[in-house]
Amino acid sequence: MSSFRSVPEMFLHRVSETPNRDAYMYPEGDDWKTLTWGQAGAKVRSISGGLHSLGLQRQERCAILCSTRYEWVLADLGIMSATGATTTIYPSTTPDDCVYILNDSGAVFAFAENDEQVRKLATRREDLPSLKKIIVIDGKASDDGWVMTFAELVALGDEWNSANAGNHEDIVKAIDSEDLATLIYTSGTTGKPKGVYLVHDCWVFEGEGIESLGFITIDDVQYFWLPLAHSFGKVLEAGQIKIGFVTAIDGRLDKLVANLSAVRPTFVCAVPRIFEKVHNKVVAKPAEAGGLKLKIFKWAFEVGRQVSRLRQAGQEPSGLLGMQYAIATKLVFSKLHALFGGRLRAFISGSAPLSRQMAEFFHAAGILILEGYGLTETSAASFVNRPEKYKFGTVGIPIGSTEVKIAEDGEILLKGRGVMRRYHNLPEETSATLDADGWLHTGDIGEVDGDGFLKITDRKKELIKTSGGKYVAPQGIEGRFKALCPFASQMLVHGNNRNFCSALVSLDEESIRKWASDNGVGGATYGEIVGDPRTFKLLQGFVDELNRDLASYESIKKFAILPKDLSEADGDLTPSQKLKRKSVESKYKAILDGFYEGQIADG
Repeated sequence: MSSFRSVPEMFLHRVSETPNRDAYMYPEGDDWKTLTWGQAGAKVRSISGGLHSLGLQRQERCAILCSTRYEWVLADLGIMSATGATTTIYPSTTPDDCVYILNDSGAVFAFAENDEQVRKLATRREDLPSLKKIIVIDGKASDDGWVMTFAELVALGDEWNSANAGNHEDIVKAIDSEDLATLIYTSGTTGKPKGVYLVHDCWVFEGEGIESLGFITIDDVQYFWLPLAHSFGKVLEAGQIKIGFVTAIDGRLDKLVANLSAVRPTFVCAVPRIFEKVHNKVVAKPAEAGGLKLKIFKWAFEVGRQVSRLRQAGQEPSGLLGMQYAIATKLVFSKLHALFGGRLRAFISGSAPLSRQMAEFFHAAGILILEGYGLTETSAASFVNRPEKYKFGTVGIPIGSTEVKIAEDGEILLKGRGVMRRYHNLPEETSATLDADGWLHTGDIGEVDGDGFLKITDRKKELIKTSGGKYVAPQGIEGRFKALCPFASQMLVHGNNRNFCSALVSLDEESIRKWASDNGVGGATYGEIVGDPRTFKLLQGFVDELNRDLASYESIKKFAILPKDLSEADGDLTPSQKLKRKSVESKYKAILDGFYEGQIADG
């Protein structure tokens, strides 16, 4: 039984229940400003009224082309409250893909962050016949009225609400649970993005499910930086509305560390790449210092690993180990805690696999990372570990009434209220993914243990089958390597239909520059450092260490260090920092083919 028929109804309830509690914090210059639930409710009402005034009809789409900021959330809630549905577009999306998404969704209005984003659409205006108007958040209106400002929309909305007193609540109450709420366009690792059709009940279910976990309460403080165009970001909007905690929003990644210290959150959701970057910096600093500092660091983490093993078994350290851990915390781990603001209870990791080694590294330092799992097609959150019930290397147990079963070939199938209703305009794709009994075929391979914990072993389509017939799961190997090597940014394991596995490695520029400087490796550029034989020898040591725990057929026989790091801007990664395998393999085809010329290694 659903608690609310729609997200706007859930939002109205939150506003009426806690109007004076802080809802959002947002940066303004060097300070943080706050918005209460009551103030947020008034802004959403204005935006909704403005869209009514412009003629928005039930379930018509409005796009949001904007980075992570509180206005994104207000615009989303305004669109849904006006009975419309939100179409998501990443701010990094190319003009061609913007045109595709806007036309495929049939968007009639678009919220754009600034003049730069407006230009993407204005230069292709003739290709956007359905787009009636752009509302720019930070920018100028156009002379012909096709672009209006956010402030102008709010003023229109205030006029509409004055002339239609009481209509806002009545309109919200009439929204049906199966009405379209969001068309999230998956960034995809290949091909054109697909519009995932998510109705209001999907998000209400997620809000209820997050609340039912019990470890997030109204008194928590969330720091939020994830892209709201991604389902992992969007689901947290629903959870916040249902529970009522305050969220500090700032999508600028370069401000993340400073913001954590300023906001002092109690929980943060992140993707594995963030933990990998922090891990690299934490490990590199004592390694650079050497001597006593390095010895203390190694001792502290050895003590921490012993404590981590105890805690994973449900026990707490005592006696000598307890005293040692207290000293290790004071000398080493407290600095990491301070980096995250000093009152963090847990990180929640999603969007991509987190290696067990990475989770255990942070746990040794007293920082719990709870890995979860879901897809855009399941409204993001389907499984998650809990503070009182977790297993590293798994994605936890089901959220709410989510059902799971494992197909004969190992594929994970999911069913429940959070599952999408279809792909927009793609009936064949829908039939291939969502079967007649309502089971979503995730494309992920996994297993459920005796305690109900789900373990993801790999993507069905990304499993490597060597020419010797052996199956290799690349993501697990890549995750292990990034946990082993503090200089690694990305690794791509290659070997499908080949007789052995090889790899492409990109390096974290800041870390490798420092190592190069300390070890007499010349070169003013990243490319020169990468090309130095000593750098290759350094990486070979970590590859050898990785191979010690791998079967012969899955070990890395050859590898190359890439001339530059992989990035979203270069088309190597999705906005959620997942590898676009086919794109990267195509870009570096000559290197990969070169591994298999001449001498043949055993598979």
